[in-house]
Amino acid sequence: MKKIAVLNDLSGLGKCSLTAAIPVISAMGVQACPLPTAILSNQTGYASYYCDDYTQHMDAIMDEWEKRGFRPDGIYTGFLAGEKQADKILEFIHRFSSSDTSILVDPVMGDQGRAYDIYSPQLCEKMRALISQAQVITPNLTEALLLLYGKEEMEKKWASLLQLSGKEYLKEIESLGSRLHEQYQVPGIVITGVDDQDGEIKQIGNLIWENNEETWVFSEKTGGSYSGTGDLFASVLCGGMVQEICLKALVHKAVRFLEKAIRDAVKEGTDRNDGVCFEKYLYTLWED
Repeated sequence: MKKIAVLNDLSGLGKCSLTAAIPVISAMGVQACPLPTAILSNQTGYASYYCDDYTQHMDAIMDEWEKRGFRPDGIYTGFLAGEKQADKILEFIHRFSSSDTSILVDPVMGDQGRAYDIYSPQLCEKMRALISQAQVITPNLTEALLLLYGKEEMEKKWASLLQLSGKEYLKEIESLGSRLHEQYQVPGIVITGVDDQDGEIKQIGNLIWENNEETWVFSEKTGGSYSGTGDLFASVLCGGMVQEICLKALVHKAVRFLEKAIRDAVKEGTDRNDGVCFEKYLYTLWED
């Protein structure tokens, strides 16, 4: 069975990070091998939370895995608490990857034109080093701008983007994918969760940049922003990458999966911090 090392935090409440990745990767017929970067009572969107930083324990886990000759088919990294953890991820890639390892990096640093509290220029530099090791990255629009320009310039670029509409807006985002590839030599880029409200129907777009081609995958926007949707999306992609499924097909699969889960969350009136109702649709990841 194929194996993916999943380096992410474990949040007891909020359906994100490892509690999102493990069931999705497993449903796709791949073994998820978690290496926690932190243990949280609940994800950080809630009013309060307890966090136990696991950075100091990561070396011991890596040492034990190395003793057992562990060689994952894929490596998936998500939320990192700071630049020290990013160094550990880079060390993990050095110790456990080969030329055949599929690496997906979700450079979690911000959303909706705002950098998260964890953001620092040093973390951003480490994320740039990480994405340079990846076959696929899944930044949202804010994170794409942070990777290219840093925080202050990102805020200016975000404001400028909001002044555009229709084809101009989408075209400018397409250019970001091209710039990310040119600057960091990432083969596959998916800029996720792009709001497209130019038409009568509100849509969410995901831009795929691969082989010098841009492809948009849209879905109707239902409800607002929910915890863990980015983690679920990236997990579908990583689960398929190690099975050599093409990136476009995986993005379509992830979008169909999330459409159902978000629709049910809206119907049930689920709080955004509690995540989406994805569990009963896990079977579709295998069937599709």
